[in-house]
Amino acid sequence: MEIAKGILIVIYFIVAIALIILTLIQSKEDEGLSSTITGSSTNNFYEKNKGRTKEGKQKKWTIILAVIFAILTIALGILYMAK
Repeated sequence: MEIAKGILIVIYFIVAIALIILTLIQSKEDEGLSSTITGSSTNNFYEKNKGRTKEGKQKKWTIILAVIFAILTIALGILYMAK
């Protein structure tokens, strides 16, 4: 049981560091009030293929790592409560 805890903690720290780095290198996508006034169109080529860009991949991996982080948090909590 202690080996499983150790392995999960190491994976937890790796995921946490990767999540922090990915979050920090992402660009801010806040369009603000100007997009509401100008009525920016979301029906263009860039918006349709946003997931294939570098920013789209970073966003996807951030979400994946956040879910893994949450699952590992719950799993470690269960392991430490089972003493």
